[in-house]
Amino acid sequence: MSTAASLREIGRQLDDPASLGRALDELLAARTEPPTLLALGEPTHGIEAFTLLRNEILGHLAERGFRSIVLETDVFAASVVDDYVAGETAQIDKVLTTGFSHGFGAVPGNRELVEWLRAHNAGRAPQNRVRFYGFDAPVEYSGAPSPRRALSSANDYLPAALRPESIRDLDALLGEDADWTNQAAMFDPAASIGDSDRARALRIVADDLASALRRAAPGLRPADPTGYAHALAHARTAQGLLRYHAAMAGPAPDRIATLLSLRAEMMAENLLAIVAQEQRRGPSLVFAHNALLQRTESPVQVGEDDKNWATAGALVGLTLGERYVFLATDANPHSDPGTFQGVLAEATIRRALFPAPALRAALPPSIGTGKPIVPGHIPLNPADLDGADAVIFIADTDGKQHQYW
Repeated sequence: MSTAASLREIGRQLDDPASLGRALDELLAARTEPPTLLALGEPTHGIEAFTLLRNEILGHLAERGFRSIVLETDVFAASVVDDYVAGETAQIDKVLTTGFSHGFGAVPGNRELVEWLRAHNAGRAPQNRVRFYGFDAPVEYSGAPSPRRALSSANDYLPAALRPESIRDLDALLGEDADWTNQAAMFDPAASIGDSDRARALRIVADDLASALRRAAPGLRPADPTGYAHALAHARTAQGLLRYHAAMAGPAPDRIATLLSLRAEMMAENLLAIVAQEQRRGPSLVFAHNALLQRTESPVQVGEDDKNWATAGALVGLTLGERYVFLATDANPHSDPGTFQGVLAEATIRRALFPAPALRAALPPSIGTGKPIVPGHIPLNPADLDGADAVIFIADTDGKQHQYW
């Protein structure tokens, strides 16, 4: 029997919403524990087929008790979208522009997602609405912002009597925001402020604020759970940003990999905070790049001397165990025969789901990996199956990447 024939036997064709729902139900029913966080990856950003699949999966999961969706977008900007889908009056174009970081509001499928969430939530009690979250750190490829907003927001939320003494020098320690946002610092450690005396002192401030908020939780959280969660997120972000700036100032040859791992750590902390906040309402669906959500270390290296880095999925998976489920996706409209993508395409009509253990067992040991279809596409390879529970392959996409940046 050929490899493709074997894969057709183990794969579940996802031809319509009904078959997609059945395949998901069967996959999740086979778990030893029900999932708290279901992760859906994509191999690159900007291809509509992946976001439309995500929207279809969310529609099914919302009927099964899932009560939130989490995207690879700024943790604070996402509150704009969450307010809108809860019924707040706003122009959707502005919501898409300000509620998504990285330009992701322009990615096809995200407007449809926001419109669906608003319509779905209309008339529903708060406990039954599907909320919208971001879990990304407020960083971009060009650098990181000043920790001013995060530190000030956390401090302002605390009653004056509970604010730490170290905060009194905040403005002097922060200085000018331009000191922190110098884009040259991303690749030139000498241009970074992250190892200065001021930056080291601010790390103590951030730690003091986070501690003060945690200790004040019994008096603050019950009366204002959302406000408290936002304040704690700001304190957590301030700590992460200061670690990030310190790494930018480091001369080590693997500094870019360290920055990636610090971003992943912040993402994981945000995901676990969302899970804790949502645990009484229901599970969450998270959608991001495959490389961020897989359970194993990322195989992506930056430079010859860089090291692999722990992904957000690997960190979250250590905490949630079986309650974390990861579905990787891939597509290639012109897959080379004999490659991983080629045999998946041959076994797929439109879309198909392949459980990872069975897929791994059916593949020949020497099978290769297909080529990227667009810039930024990271094709799955057989080793990635160690970090996934299943793979969804999409055969009916033209692979066109919409420019969103």
